[in-house]
Amino acid sequence: MWPSVRKQFSRQIVRADIVKKMIECGIRVADDLRLYVGDVEVDYSAVARAVNVDRRVVKQTVKQIKGNRFLNGLFSNLAPIGSSLVPVASKLGYSAIVIEADPRRSGVIAAVAGVLAKHDLVIRQALADDPDMVPEAKMTLVVEGSLSGKAMEDLNDLKLVKSIKILK
Repeated sequence: MWPSVRKQFSRQIVRADIVKKMIECGIRVADDLRLYVGDVEVDYSAVARAVNVDRRVVKQTVKQIKGNRFLNGLFSNLAPIGSSLVPVASKLGYSAIVIEADPRRSGVIAAVAGVLAKHDLVIRQALADDPDMVPEAKMTLVVEGSLSGKAMEDLNDLKLVKSIKILK
């Protein structure tokens, strides 16, 4: 998705930054040119501050989005993915693990989930970076309970996995 969007703004670097921030936050563009995260309206100034640009550039970007069939179809349907449990995992009795693997290879999530299931660990949340938007894409899992040494060994033994880190 991101390469297709970036192509639309290839000569407008600042607008590409605005659009990237909108995708990261799940900011939807309504028919009346208003911006929303879920059902909460976000003003142009808030987006402008986040990207360090003038709000008028955000407004022009939104107009460009609405005037482009592809971009309009995308941004009129964006939605936020919800809250990340990673920062509060330990408070909930969960473990958060970061897995580095080649994000373009298939089977990474399935292999990791298989190992966790073998150790009776339940995945509460899985978050994966888009490799087109994040250069060092990672997958973060929030798992009920804590990982045993054997579970960590089994995860490290997976050919698809480069590294595993447990977050505190």
